[in-house]
Amino acid sequence: MRILKYLFLLLLLSFVALSIFVATQKGDFTVERSKIINSPKSTVYNYVNDYRNWEDFSSWITEDPEIKITYPKKTIGPGASYSWEGKEGIGEVKTLFVKENDSISQIMNYDGTESSVFWSFKDTLGGTKVTWKTIGKMSFSMKVLTTFNGGIDRIIGKIYEKSLTNLDKTLDFEINTHSVKVNGLAKKLGTFYLKQTFTSKISSVTKNSRIVFPKIITFCKQNNIELNGKPFIIYHTYDLVNGLTKVSFCVPIKSEILTSSGSDILAGKLEPFDAVKTTLTGDYSHTKKALDKAKEYINTNKIITDPTFSHLESYNISRTEIKNPSKWVTEIYFPIKPKVIPVNNYIPAAIQKAEAVKAPEPVINNTEEESEF
Repeated sequence: MRILKYLFLLLLLSFVALSIFVATQKGDFTVERSKIINSPKSTVYNYVNDYRNWEDFSSWITEDPEIKITYPKKTIGPGASYSWEGKEGIGEVKTLFVKENDSISQIMNYDGTESSVFWSFKDTLGGTKVTWKTIGKMSFSMKVLTTFNGGIDRIIGKIYEKSLTNLDKTLDFEINTHSVKVNGLAKKLGTFYLKQTFTSKISSVTKNSRIVFPKIITFCKQNNIELNGKPFIIYHTYDLVNGLTKVSFCVPIKSEILTSSGSDILAGKLEPFDAVKTTLTGDYSHTKKALDKAKEYINTNKIITDPTFSHLESYNISRTEIKNPSKWVTEIYFPIKPKVIPVNNYIPAAIQKAEAVKAPEPVINNTEEESEF
């Protein structure tokens, strides 16, 4: 019994000593990893800025098939967040600040350890240099974990390295896999719709669509307005020199309605029109290529466009139906003037007067008949 008592006391002292050792270890940490991603800077930034994409590249998610992820309404930009609960613990991350196509600032809480997280995106040879950095203070449980697993830099650094590699692979396939097909002449059907119209940077149209379309669709649900197809954008003007466009973000509806005065959501009607149709399958970053091919077809075939508006983009399969950019389908319509078919007016042939037919004059015999007397 005395030996057991000594052994227990020894274990207790060892545990206390270990606890004191762990507790007195430096809690502050900084971990940083960088990788060159083979995709344009704006593409990488926009992908990372949306938390719904994180399950495709975050190693703590991809390696845990039983993880449960919770998304709030907002997953893009300042105020966006998401949380998870997995076999390795629970966590939450929230976006505090973004600088478009440059940097993202976040705060993360993982099993009681809170840290500030920073992303930076820089153009470089071969793509985009992405730097992922975290600064924080470890909780006691995190100190214990890192003490027996090689330290905080090794643990978090390994997670970041795997995640950045996954990000590169995901973007390389999903973003760069695409196709463009010019379908030729087509008829775009008309519809009633609800819209928001304003002037935007061409480069910001995709970002704005992620905000405006859900807003209009929510408005329809709240007012029991029946939808009538996929959202579309009307580009009224398209100024490549200044990078600006006047756009209407439109959600088609079954019946015509009137919106209240002062509402920023207005009603409209799209009339059927003839068009040159082009289909883009893939990420929206390839839209310019689709527009260029459509214009080349128009010029080659000497087709006259209708200046009523620049073009229309219909989002037949989008991120709301499937998260894989390589499978998104966008139809682009350039309005054209219908061909004028010449009408031949019927001109009856002139009626010629028939010439009068002269009857032959009788032959008169001037020789006197001889008298029998």
